[in-house]
Amino acid sequence: MNWTARSLEALSEAGLAERAGGALLLQGLWDSVRAREAWLRSPFFPALFSFAAYMACCAPFVALDCLHGRLPALRKYKIQPQASPSAAQMVACTARSLYDHLVAVFPATVAHWYWRPLGLPARAPELPRLLLDLAAGLLLFDAFYFLWHLLHHRVPWLYKTFHKVHHKHVATFALSTQYSSHWELLWLGLFAALVPLLLRCHPMTEMAFFLANIWLAVEDHSGYDLPWSTHRLVPFGLYGGAVHHDLHHLKFKFNYAPYFTHWDRLFGTLSQAAEEKPDPAKTSQD
Repeated sequence: MNWTARSLEALSEAGLAERAGGALLLQGLWDSVRAREAWLRSPFFPALFSFAAYMACCAPFVALDCLHGRLPALRKYKIQPQASPSAAQMVACTARSLYDHLVAVFPATVAHWYWRPLGLPARAPELPRLLLDLAAGLLLFDAFYFLWHLLHHRVPWLYKTFHKVHHKHVATFALSTQYSSHWELLWLGLFAALVPLLLRCHPMTEMAFFLANIWLAVEDHSGYDLPWSTHRLVPFGLYGGAVHHDLHHLKFKFNYAPYFTHWDRLFGTLSQAAEEKPDPAKTSQD
């Protein structure tokens, strides 16, 4: 075997080893997930997992909201320092989310469970593939929801009938993330289910996408601009984050994309700063 052939063989083996290493990084975690197959295949699991993941993502920001009045140092991270949710508001949002999961999310997830039975392949996805599919999934979800959101603001009947309820809170907080009509929740659920299907994602990637989607949505509504917030980690202003979405709840006619900024730039609906405060009377009517 000449030198060139040996080099090519070594490179091939190195590539295989690298790909195997990427999968091995996730294999142990995936094996532990598959060990709970009976839970995963239960028709009750998706709705329970959805609610538990949502509350877990909200928990850190709920803690900040509870401490906001006692620790003045937190005020510099609050996007609207004068606004802080009351205990009654947080309880009401939690109760509504629980109710919505029972009467809307649970039936929808059971239908999805029946229509598309869960497959659990033995091998975990390779880490680079998981990350690539996760990024592609978030970009695709962002596009779907941007178009849906823009339509429901531009058509008055759609806004008043289906989307207005989500704008009850001008100063958003974590637990207000899913304060929406059943129509809106079901569309969001459809987009979240459709994206991994279109991308042919591994089930582990689908779970990662679902968790990332919930976390980013909660962070968008948290009302906090923290040093480690996602929009500070993504360069060049490509990601809007909590500040971007907070302005949407203030101004109503800007920043329709949930995560990234490119769609609002293209459609001329990007706003970077709150130049005026909302009129409370107008807020109650829009």
